[in-house]
Amino acid sequence: MLTIGIDPGASGAIVVLDEKHNLIEWELMPTMAVGSATRVNAAALAAFLRTFDAPRAFLENVGAMPGQGVTSMFAFGHAAGVASGVLAALEIPTTLVTPQSWKKRAGLIGSEKDAARTRAIQLWPGWRDLDKKGRGQALADAALIARFGAQQ
Repeated sequence: MLTIGIDPGASGAIVVLDEKHNLIEWELMPTMAVGSATRVNAAALAAFLRTFDAPRAFLENVGAMPGQGVTSMFAFGHAAGVASGVLAALEIPTTLVTPQSWKKRAGLIGSEKDAARTRAIQLWPGWRDLDKKGRGQALADAALIARFGAQQ
C-alpha cells in the first residue's frame, strides 16, 4: 500500500512511500510564475499524483504563522488549497495532519527547523536530495508526513 505525504506550499514537496516506508518517488512542489508570484501548478501536481495507485494521502494542515506578512500568508494558503483541491479532484482520501502530530511521532518537538532533515537522513541515509538544505527540508517534511500516515 502506498502513502502520499505532502508538505504544501510553493516550496513544499510530495513524497510517496510503500508500506515498509521505502521511498517510491518524490518531487518538489511543481510551480509556475503568475505575474511576480509563484503558484503551485495544479495540472503538474495532478499529473504526478495520477501515476500512483495510492489509496490515501496525508497533507500538512497549515495555518498562518505569527509575524507572517499578508502576501505570504495568502500565497501559502493558496498553495495548500490547490494541493487539497487536486487530491479531492483525483478522489484520493486525504487526512490533514498538524505539524505537531507528525513532528511528535518523529521525535522533533522542541527541535530546530532543520531537525526534520536530520531525522530523514537517519531514516533514508542513501537519499542524496536531503543533503541540500532548502530542497532537503521540504522533502524531509513530506517524507516524515508520509511516514506518519503510513503508521496510522
